[in-house]
Amino acid sequence: MTEKLRKKLITALKIVVSAVLIYFIFTKIEFKDVLQTLKKSDPLFLLLALLFFVLSKVLAAFRTNLYFHQIGAKISQLSNLKLYLLGMFYNLFLPGGIGGDAYKGYIIQKEYQPGTKKVVSSLLLDRLSGMLLLFVYACALALLAKNEFFQSFYWLITAAIPLSVVVFWFVNKIFFITTLPVFWKSVGFSALVQLAQLISVLCILKSLSVSLDTIEYLFVFLVSSIVSVIPLTIGGIGSREVTFLYGAEWLGLDANTSIGISFTFFLITALTSLFGVIYHFKKPRLDSVD
Repeated sequence: MTEKLRKKLITALKIVVSAVLIYFIFTKIEFKDVLQTLKKSDPLFLLLALLFFVLSKVLAAFRTNLYFHQIGAKISQLSNLKLYLLGMFYNLFLPGGIGGDAYKGYIIQKEYQPGTKKVVSSLLLDRLSGMLLLFVYACALALLAKNEFFQSFYWLITAAIPLSVVVFWFVNKIFFITTLPVFWKSVGFSALVQLAQLISVLCILKSLSVSLDTIEYLFVFLVSSIVSVIPLTIGGIGSREVTFLYGAEWLGLDANTSIGISFTFFLITALTSLFGVIYHFKKPRLDSVD
């Protein structure tokens, strides 16, 4: 099997999985009820949700550039922002082509020659750093929630927060010594990235006039963000919604509202990513800094 055929088969499989999950979701809920929920949304809060999402992506790009600079790729922040936006576009709208992370890695290696292993490691750590804070925030929200299930594991969840950070630090120290000096800065950026996205979802909740079970909805969002990273669907389509659906059922939340939150967040992601098409047709020039 050729590499090109393998990529096409993987893409086709992802599309099928996404389609099956979306179909499954709408066998469980009424689509018209979800639309009714979305029609009542407040545009001002949706605009705020969009702005905080964009802020989260700017911060995420800064975090990525920490790693690039550490491995010797001294790309300017503006050039990196353009490259990051192009990567978002590739991830969501061109799943059959080169992935966003793969393209960024290819360009950085081509322009700065830090070594393929270092480039791949920096992009992997960038993702893992984000997932670490998703997990930490999810644990924190679980502790704040009044759900009886969480209370049963209070001390285990409490211990999991510092333990996860320590384990990630040791993984960095043992396997990624080159980027260890930026460990705490990257964790700090990740904390800000996920906080901005939580505020974005909070604005979506406000736009939908959701005032009850806010912590639980935010917890489900964080879990769905972790699940959506698993490369089984196109841009996380379907996997995030299924997580929201079962999270709502598990925590006693409104299913239509949960799916409405998920769809709204996806539309905000898609709208932001779409601007990356500019740099698809006019590839960004990479400026360096001293």
